[in-house]
Amino acid sequence: MKKLINLLLFIVYLSVLFYLLFFSAYRNGVQGIVDYNFVPFKTITRYFTYSFRLAPTVVTDEFFGNILAFMPFGFYLPVLFSKIKSVGKVAFFSFILSLCVESAQFYFRVGVFDVDDLILNSLGGIIGYSIWVLFNRGRKRLS
Repeated sequence: MKKLINLLLFIVYLSVLFYLLFFSAYRNGVQGIVDYNFVPFKTITRYFTYSFRLAPTVVTDEFFGNILAFMPFGFYLPVLFSKIKSVGKVAFFSFILSLCVESAQFYFRVGVFDVDDLILNSLGGIIGYSIWVLFNRGRKRLS
């Protein structure tokens, strides 16, 4: 029963994630734009270099939003799939999902393909996995 509830929560999470990444009001604002960045850390550096000129929401939404969006993914992978219990595997699957999202956003012109998003999303997956590890250790200590 617990596995089923976790699976349903994971499906709800993925549904919300895909809505935000492809259909939300923000996506309508960038619709039709064809742009890309293949230079690692270019956009991330820009966030911090020009953060004093940008609205605070730009940095928080773009930088932290990419990390936060993938944290549940990293948390739920080891919960649902017993063979995915290493940081390397979680980073790999987070990267692959992010690559699919970035490619689809670019193809359907509802976003920009940015290698920095791949980095930040993968980092979010790793952080989510780390939270799962800490949660699991704490739970074992209490048992």
